[in-house]
Amino acid sequence: MKMELIATAIGFSGMILVLLAFLMNQARKWSADSILYDATNAVGSLLLIAYAVLLKSYPFLILNAIWAAISARDIFIDIKNGNAANEKPKARIGHKVR
Repeated sequence: MKMELIATAIGFSGMILVLLAFLMNQARKWSADSILYDATNAVGSLLLIAYAVLLKSYPFLILNAIWAAISARDIFIDIKNGNAANEKPKARIGHKVR
């Protein structure tokens, strides 16, 4: 029972972080090019990887491993390019910057 509770807490924590990054990006609070967005996604997906391992859910593990790898790559790009966590979002096709 205790391990099940820990697994659930890990899963919910990862889910909350990934959704937080998504919502903050959609609300134009975090740029998809910011290290804060990428780091939040990376930590969330790493927690979801742990959750997938505990559940032995390999499709979910693969999905989140790819998500984490892309987020890690973007963190390195953010560091290389000097992108700040609080930078203003850049305009994207079909979107206006507020």
